[in-house]
Amino acid sequence: MFSRTNFSTETEVIQGCLKGDRSAQRHLYESYSGKFLVICLRYLKDREHAEDVMIEGFMKIFEKLPQFQHKGSFEGWMKRIIVTQALMTLRSNRHLMMEVNMENDAAYQDHNYELTHLETEELLDLVKSLPVGYRTVFNLYAIEGYSHQEIGELLGISESTSKSQLNRARNVLKEKIASLLPNERRNNG
Repeated sequence: MFSRTNFSTETEVIQGCLKGDRSAQRHLYESYSGKFLVICLRYLKDREHAEDVMIEGFMKIFEKLPQFQHKGSFEGWMKRIIVTQALMTLRSNRHLMMEVNMENDAAYQDHNYELTHLETEELLDLVKSLPVGYRTVFNLYAIEGYSHQEIGELLGISESTSKSQLNRARNVLKEKIASLLPNERRNNG
């Protein structure tokens, strides 16, 4: 089956993968699949879709590995491929298409809220509940660290639309967080 080889460095894993060594490929997959599945789940709510995208992303990583130039982190390079794969999936599936909601921003109230009592998992669940367009821009900007210009290029939207989607995502999150707070805390805010 697989020759079990221990890899002590990232370079050894990369070299093994470049040579088609199945154990190196398996090691790389097992080392990063959990992290990358979480990334895919941020963009695609459905676990099966997210798993498919992650696997497709790994196929792209193995395919493009000869192009990795050892500039910056290897994990960061792979992560960009995974995010791009998730975005391409969103674009290509009509039922997952991003909606650009141009509602009036004044419709959102400014709530006082505290994050201190929210667990990370609860916050991620709130982000997952955002509409696709809001969630995608929020993830790219706030979690992945892309600029609005980069987001615009990735999604085929203007930089100002990216900023608007982020602002609306934040407002929806504020509303959702405020609704989780006990009534007396909200009213005494």
